[in-house]
Amino acid sequence: MSAGANPAGGDGASGAPVGRVKELSFFFPAHNEEANLEALVDEALGALPALADKFEIIAVDDGSTDRTPAIADELAARHPGVVRAVHHSINLGYGVALRSGFSAARYDLVVFIDGDRQFKVANVGRLIERIVAADAPDVVVGYRLKRADPPIRRWYARIYRLSNRIFFGVRVRDIDCACKLFKREALIPIRVASGGAFFTAELLIKLRFAGRSVAEVGIPHYPRTAGSPTGAKPRVVFRAVRDFWSLRLRLWFRRSGAMQRGESVLDQRAL
Repeated sequence: MSAGANPAGGDGASGAPVGRVKELSFFFPAHNEEANLEALVDEALGALPALADKFEIIAVDDGSTDRTPAIADELAARHPGVVRAVHHSINLGYGVALRSGFSAARYDLVVFIDGDRQFKVANVGRLIERIVAADAPDVVVGYRLKRADPPIRRWYARIYRLSNRIFFGVRVRDIDCACKLFKREALIPIRVASGGAFFTAELLIKLRFAGRSVAEVGIPHYPRTAGSPTGAKPRVVFRAVRDFWSLRLRLWFRRSGAMQRGESVLDQRAL
């Protein structure tokens, strides 16, 4: 990894110290986030210079039917070489959007958050500070210090977290937290089959089985102020449950095949 650690200022949101790296790819999936998109990119443009010498911002439009695609293209045109837009012609799902973001990323450290502005970009600094620590983990997973979600989503999350701990041995506190930082080299051999909400859990499960190290950092979480959440919709939950059991059964009966099932997380042409 080419990233190095140098002291930097506070994170702008909490005053916590942060690390600084040479290069950082920052991306976010967005489905019908016209009310959040421009503000999120402006926030990233303001926060990321304190965290990385060189950075890129990638907006992944997952088949939005509002002005999200047009706004993403306008922002890319306004900030050439820094902001890029990736488009899906139809809504393909959260996991596919994440895969597109990983594939588009060019730098050795890759971080993502969701496009709903429930995380402050400056708090990515907490993850960076952890990944450049002496033990040099391969992945840093955020966990929401006080989850600002409706009760039904918190209830789903508790069951989901416990299920992943029991059936896969993944002991992170907040497995579906949409604030995660990865060393690119750790992702090279990983293939993920899920294209839905189980994508990040499957990614962490396979990284664990591949022997990669995972660290955790607390991250402030904020209520959504615009747009509509989709994570608790029955079809999204059903798809995640289906993908969960598909992976668990395959790992029981043929681990090597399960580990190779799915598409590469990174664009192999860029390696």
